[in-house]
Amino acid sequence: MNTKLTRALKVFAKTVETGSMSQAAQQLHMTASAVSQQITKLEQDIGLSLFNRNTRKLTLTEAGEIYYASSVKLLATADQAQRQLEQLQHTPSGQLKIVAPIGFGGGLLSQPIKQLTEQFPKIEIQLTLTDEPFDIIAGGVDLAICIGPLTDSGLIARHLADWQLIPCVSRTHPLAELNPQDPDALAAQTFIGHTGAQRIGQKLTHQHSGDTFTLGQPRLLVNNMQAAIQLTLDGIGYGLLPEPEVRHLLACGRLQRICPQWQLPHYSVYAVTPHRDTVAAKTRAAIDSLRAWFEQVSTNPELFVGEP
Repeated sequence: MNTKLTRALKVFAKTVETGSMSQAAQQLHMTASAVSQQITKLEQDIGLSLFNRNTRKLTLTEAGEIYYASSVKLLATADQAQRQLEQLQHTPSGQLKIVAPIGFGGGLLSQPIKQLTEQFPKIEIQLTLTDEPFDIIAGGVDLAICIGPLTDSGLIARHLADWQLIPCVSRTHPLAELNPQDPDALAAQTFIGHTGAQRIGQKLTHQHSGDTFTLGQPRLLVNNMQAAIQLTLDGIGYGLLPEPEVRHLLACGRLQRICPQWQLPHYSVYAVTPHRDTVAAKTRAAIDSLRAWFEQVSTNPELFVGEP
């Protein structure tokens, strides 16, 4: 509700309840003239008199009685809304809408979501997994997990983690037995690429010599990282896959890292929120939970985030 209107309605209601502008002014810590001006402005806005005035007391007109009844309801609604807003700011509660890449549904989000549901019983989570561009403003999203770099300056991005893409093949693929140490050996092989990974770059750097090697364009390009992982598992070719999402597959031997001395640029993970002056407590709690868990994932390579 408009704050100026709310203030005017409070002045009007207090005047009715005390029966005096001077008494209303005293209780509201205002001057009597300021109270009178607020009442006059309301009467001008509605085009009707609210009070019958005489030297001894104020009484409501018929319009004033109708307006007072409506004012009481409006002020009660405004107070309730304010309490709910204050609760959102201080106590994590309400529906939390999260959007994340599909790959994060493979186990990366399980721990932070579990923590949120156990620690804050009044939070309800709606999770949308998509690798397609998503308008978080139009979708009413509280928090989006995005892979950087980001370009939309109308959003607020908070850094969560830096991870790596790594070259992988299925253990059934001929490259697994060949176990190439140099990316030159990949030229004749099918490269499975992901549209989002294209922004990160495909330049490999040798961790000791500093030599660089730029991979060619993918022969097979998909817009879903889980599909890229599955196609790699199926032995179609090699893929540049997110280390946290395939860590368990490497550990159990279903995937094998190739060219282990060569590294790709890190990619950054961000928590993105709409551009607002304040962030609700539920969103702050989610960001804190995600950052803490992703830090564990980054610093503990033996921590599996999926099921082998």
